Amino acid sequence: MKRISAITLRQLRVLRAVIDSGSLTGAAGQLSLSPPAIHSQLRALEDLMGAPMVIRGEHGAFLATEEGRTVLEAEAQIAIALETCARRVAALQSGHTGNVSLGVVSTGKYFAPRLVADLRRALPEVEVTLRIGNRDAVIQWLTSRALDLAIMGRPPRNPAVVAEPIGPHPHIIVAPPDHRLAAADPATPRDLLAETYLAREPGSGTRILMTRFLDRIGDGTPWRMVEMGTNETIKQAVIAGLGIALISQHTVTEELRAGRLVALKAEGLPIQRNWFLIRREDMALSPAGRRVHDHILGLKGTFLPAVES
Repeated sequence: MKRISAITLRQLRVLRAVIDSGSLTGAAGQLSLSPPAIHSQLRALEDLMGAPMVIRGEHGAFLATEEGRTVLEAEAQIAIALETCARRVAALQSGHTGNVSLGVVSTGKYFAPRLVADLRRALPEVEVTLRIGNRDAVIQWLTSRALDLAIMGRPPRNPAVVAEPIGPHPHIIVAPPDHRLAAADPATPRDLLAETYLAREPGSGTRILMTRFLDRIGDGTPWRMVEMGTNETIKQAVIAGLGIALISQHTVTEELRAGRLVALKAEGLPIQRNWFLIRREDMALSPAGRRVHDHILGLKGTFLPAVES
């Protein structure tokens, strides 16, 4: 066998046409080539394979040699592979298949799995990869182009993004039901500033919002804070009476419904924010990414936890 890497699809198709039609003239008609061109392509294939591809039959028709039949088997497999490839490329271009990376801030982990499950039902051929991290992590992923789409509460300034609201994101202050401020209507700024606040790590969007709220109502009055690593830890610590917390209402819907936590009443609460669907301004979405983007917007926030007013 000689230079197999030099074999072309045209040579394989010429062999197929010669065998199917039984003649050079018939093959020429099928492929819109001249008989001499068919002969030249066939001879080139035989030279490259180092074996005859055809022989003359009893009535003068060309038949495949054993070597020719082997090559035709390969040609058939190549044709199937190319057809499959073409379908996959078309599916990728139409958005019916593809991989999409979706980043969600930690607070969103209470609804993100439900959203991804909905996406997989609606777009079964699209592989959605979910990445969850705090605000700083999601911004870093956006910066490094590791995400196609992100869901977060406050859009970053850098990198430049396109941010579209997808639903309300209220924040409340929670306390155990036997807390001294549980029945206050409303709790005063002085009452609130006298408490110990349980908060997430630096870089958390909820912590940023808490800091701004307490600084605003306190006009510079110092307040106490204990840092904790996760929303789950914060919830359990509040239930245990270690402090109170400003937190996304979407993270405590079950605890509020069960009466393990209560939402304090105070001027400025709840703090009304939005969830945003975010993509980099300088990155065009793939067709699959566009389908995921449009589907999330079309849900109009129905995947978000229901909150009691």
